[in-house]
Amino acid sequence: MLYNRFYLGSEVTERIAVITTFIFIVLVIIIIILFMVFIKRKNNLLTEKQQAQREFENAIAETQIEIREQTLRNISWELHDNIGQLLTLAKIQLHQLAGCNEDISGVSETISNSLTELRALSKLINPDALKNIMLPEALNLEVARFNRLNFIEATLTIEGDEKIIDDKAEIILFRILQEFFSNTIKHAKASKLDVMLTYTDATLTIVANDNGKGFDKSLEKSNKGIGLLNMKSRGKLIGAEIELESELEKGTQLTIIYYL
Repeated sequence: MLYNRFYLGSEVTERIAVITTFIFIVLVIIIIILFMVFIKRKNNLLTEKQQAQREFENAIAETQIEIREQTLRNISWELHDNIGQLLTLAKIQLHQLAGCNEDISGVSETISNSLTELRALSKLINPDALKNIMLPEALNLEVARFNRLNFIEATLTIEGDEKIIDDKAEIILFRILQEFFSNTIKHAKASKLDVMLTYTDATLTIVANDNGKGFDKSLEKSNKGIGLLNMKSRGKLIGAEIELESELEKGTQLTIIYYL
């Protein structure tokens, strides 16, 4: 009788040991599986992060190229339409004054204006311009150029204390605004352009308005000239919110909210 009890107790102990071992093995397997899943997800996240960083760097590089191309086009127009005319006028004035004892102050003023234009262009042609100046100054150069060449009557207003922002974000913001300006001058047929930068502790809000012909909002997806989708995709790279409001014959407004 005692033997049977001992035998039964030993059998129960063995079963408990087997079950415990089985549970332990299952737990180890589950832990290993979970660890492998964690590692795989971590590697996927790292890969996605690296891919996103590469895409961001490529977008920045493409944007810098586009800015340089646009700048070179602007310089070409200015050399042909503005400085070329000033120097031609100076040449004509010199021919008229040749051999005469007349005041040459008019010629001197024309040449001085030409030099002023060349100095302004020297800032624009520098490929590292945006690295050396802040966004407000870059926009001020654009607005001054528009007014100087009589492209459009433009203003720039800055409210709040200027904040230093990431240079790559500045490049993206400048390119978005450059696209809007180009559309305003070439397609919207606007006569006025107003740009306002508002700084707070948390945000930089940029609002650009023109009084051009505007467009139908319901057709904005098919309006390639506006390039809203392109602007929004650029804004997404730096976490900026972008809205474009327009009404036929009442102009267009671009609003950018960048979180500092």
